[in-house]
Amino acid sequence: MTAYILRRLLLMIPTLFGIMAVTFLVIQFVPGGPVEQMIARLEESASSHGGEVAASASSGSGLYRGAKGLTPEQIAALSKLYGFDRPAHERFLIMINNYLQFEFGESYYHHRSVVELVIDKLPVSISLGLWTFLLTYLVSIPLGIRKAVRHGDRFDAITSVIILAGYSIPGFVLGVLLIVLFGGGSFWDLFPIRGLVSDHWESLSWPARIADYLWHMVLPVFASVVGSFAVMTMLTKNSFLEEISKQYVLTARAKGVTEQAVLYRHVFRNALIPLVTGFPGSFVAAFFSGSLLIETIFSLDGLGLLGYESVINRDYPVVLATLYFYTLLGLITKLITDVTYVAVDPRITFDSAQ
Repeated sequence: MTAYILRRLLLMIPTLFGIMAVTFLVIQFVPGGPVEQMIARLEESASSHGGEVAASASSGSGLYRGAKGLTPEQIAALSKLYGFDRPAHERFLIMINNYLQFEFGESYYHHRSVVELVIDKLPVSISLGLWTFLLTYLVSIPLGIRKAVRHGDRFDAITSVIILAGYSIPGFVLGVLLIVLFGGGSFWDLFPIRGLVSDHWESLSWPARIADYLWHMVLPVFASVVGSFAVMTMLTKNSFLEEISKQYVLTARAKGVTEQAVLYRHVFRNALIPLVTGFPGSFVAAFFSGSLLIETIFSLDGLGLLGYESVINRDYPVVLATLYFYTLLGLITKLITDVTYVAVDPRITFDSAQ
């Protein structure tokens, strides 16, 4: 096992390097980079203000001449400002060196540290992702077990129709429907539809703060979680059905073991192996997942919206830094998942791979 883990850790290095290299290479061919976008904004600003130059945009470097446009020297100065005066391979090596030291630079668009920017957006994504994760597992696993036990009867059929209908409705469509019904759209004004908390949240007592936060989370979490029920529920059901049909279950029943003991002492552990091993990835993803459409519909400023804005505005430090961090986190999570297989089921071993 130790040799396997070391091998996987060493394999992460070229994998991470390759992903970053491919992404960096693709970015070089994407039109409308940060320099071009800055030039367009400056020329638009100069045109709309009759040649006046915003001091905040020029940063005191004398880059503008009003409506006359930008000279090649000024464009070169902008390129140097963003680091594009260096060859691509040199910029890539500098970036990787900084990332290895967890120095992610500053956002071109927000003019803030990338780390501070991500931390500022995390509460929204953690709220959506973590509640979705918890509710999905807390509802889907008991429901899947119940469906497996009552396979083929009316309860199984009705719940299958309901969860598949929920799965077929896109989250953003359900979000709009919830706003229309319960957010003061056309029917009832029961739930807030903007932000994580109310404007006067800080003046509330702690119990009132918790209640206010949960009240704001009802609609966006419901819109996010409904589509997740189907996959986990059917996976749980099929896993239990497969275990129930195995020989050891028939043997236990033949020995007079009660159905409850067969289900929860024998079947439960084996059937949950594929579900439990997915916990690390799902749990970590809960902290860093972001849904652009859900965040937009409910006016939540999270990582989903940040990622979209970063791509549109060619905010390369944010795009590349978050990609690096998510990729590294994903590789580590995959390793934890493999180790979890062994912890849950001792029959699994990586010794043959050594």
